[in-house]
Amino acid sequence: MKIQVLGSGCPTCKKLHEFAVEAARQAGVAGEVEYITDVNKILEMGLMQSPVLAIDDKPIFAGFVPDVNKIKELILKLDKP
Repeated sequence: MKIQVLGSGCPTCKKLHEFAVEAARQAGVAGEVEYITDVNKILEMGLMQSPVLAIDDKPIFAGFVPDVNKIKELILKLDKP
């Protein structure tokens, strides 16, 4: 599972990355949560909002920061075969 946070580097983006790292840890996902500050990557996804939480290169949340439990629930749901 590939988890990415895309944003400009603002405090909100950093908070989403922090929450995503914690959610991935709690869900038992191996690997790093990538933090991308290249705004062009957000535009390539067809989005005009940040921060973005993407899983396996698909945007899941954009423009807000869900709590750790919401992110973890989603990771667990998407990680099922």
